[in-house]
Amino acid sequence: MLKRWLPHPLLSLLLLLVWLLLNNTIAMGHVVLGAGLALVIPFLTIGFWPEQVCVRRPWVLLKFMAVVLWDIVVANLHVAVLILGSTRKLQPAFMVLELDIRSPLGVSLLANTISLTPGTVSCEVSADRRQLLVHALHVTDAAASIREMKQRYEQPLMEVLGEC
Repeated sequence: MLKRWLPHPLLSLLLLLVWLLLNNTIAMGHVVLGAGLALVIPFLTIGFWPEQVCVRRPWVLLKFMAVVLWDIVVANLHVAVLILGSTRKLQPAFMVLELDIRSPLGVSLLANTISLTPGTVSCEVSADRRQLLVHALHVTDAAASIREMKQRYEQPLMEVLGEC
């Protein structure tokens, strides 16, 4: 019964928090409006979610989010140094990341995480969702870059996302 009225409780909580942060207030009117939106939006969009999302290890998810935010800050600084320096030294490259993660949501989150990090962008997912083509602005060791993406992003996502 609860799943029928609250199909994605984590999404509802996230929507409420984002609403309150965007409005920069916890006034009762905004809490009520945010809660209403947090209940209605997941209910109306349930058809767009092909799989049930279950978070198995929430602490790993929090650590993953912290790592991604840190990597975004560091990558911004690194890209700024690369761009402000001599562009002749840049070594752009395409890399193929062999995927161990199998869920469509996991592949999507991994691709988006890579694209959020400045200097890298996910270009294409293979039809069988077993490979991800990634372009990087500057690569000195493609194998090391791939290992780092798998360790920092793919592995935690596989630990967090589970079947319900």
